[in-house]
Amino acid sequence: MEVFDRLCPSGPPWTIAWPSIRSEFWWIRRMTGVPQDHQHHAEGDVETHTRMAASALVALPEWRALPRDRQVQMFAAVLLHDVAKPDCTQHVDGRITAHGHSRRGDLLTRRILWELGATPPWREHVAALVRHHQIPFWALERPDIEQIAFRVSLLARNTDLAMLATADILGRICTDTPEVLDNIALYREYCTETACLAQPRAFPSDHARFMYFRTPGRDPDYDAYDDTRLTVTVTVMSGLPGVGKDTWIAAHRPDHPVISLDTLRTELRVKPTDDQRPVISAAQEQARRHLRAGESFVWNGTNVSRQIRQQSIGLAAAYKARVEVVALEAPLALIKSRNAARPEPVPAAVIDRLVNKWETPDPTEAHSVRWLSTE
Repeated sequence: MEVFDRLCPSGPPWTIAWPSIRSEFWWIRRMTGVPQDHQHHAEGDVETHTRMAASALVALPEWRALPRDRQVQMFAAVLLHDVAKPDCTQHVDGRITAHGHSRRGDLLTRRILWELGATPPWREHVAALVRHHQIPFWALERPDIEQIAFRVSLLARNTDLAMLATADILGRICTDTPEVLDNIALYREYCTETACLAQPRAFPSDHARFMYFRTPGRDPDYDAYDDTRLTVTVTVMSGLPGVGKDTWIAAHRPDHPVISLDTLRTELRVKPTDDQRPVISAAQEQARRHLRAGESFVWNGTNVSRQIRQQSIGLAAAYKARVEVVALEAPLALIKSRNAARPEPVPAAVIDRLVNKWETPDPTEAHSVRWLSTE
């Protein structure tokens, strides 16, 4: 991206123009004065740590050896890795914590980079690194480490995750730095042994990948018999209001029945700001009828969060249907203009709330996941 390319150091003496970065990014400025746990961050506030981590990154020979586009992407990741700490920092029992800042950082990074015009693959690479940036610190203690490492490999690179974690720990003043660096090295070894360090983890088939991420403890190399009903596909739409889901369905799935949450809201007289459970319940009943009849159909809703998508994906999987997710995107200005032209525009506050919950669908969720622009 142009803005990060302009601010990213490009050669000796690899100097970071921090005043320019502070001037450019509001989310850097709001880190100023945000306190941190002194045991692990004796260097000071979140902005100080972020500046030190950025300096540590550009000093790494591994980073300097990258192609320019990947240098810039990693520089964006280090600037954003603690972007949500101002939202999550609390004083608990005399200690300072920022619990949940990685997950919240994923969501906030997505919004920031979307508004800056980043392409979905570039944006999701950075967001995945932000979400998982602490994983290599204690990865081998987690029972779900295999699934996490495989997911990172499908969205970004574990080499990049380990590099970001290294810059993060070197950008601190703390006593356990050597131990954490050893853990990061062990994480690299683990990813090498499981064939997901510098490349996406391979699976025997799309169905094997889909079932692996739905089944704890499943062997990733097990090429299970595909027992889905190959003639039944559930198309799950995902996208903000005004992105063009109805237009896409009319053009690409004209013969499929459509379960429309907007239509159900109108029929049930439920406003977008009301409790949506009656709408979801009615949609699920319609879906069951189609699945029992062996009919492919489209589930048309915003479905911006993974948890909400799993309601329709899980139902489809239970009936052994194949699942495709179609994620549509458009720039914010275009979404606002399209929404304003609707007979009943979605309130701006609702769209803003949805953007703050937005998790782009990824390859772990379905047999097929596509990111498409409707610009």
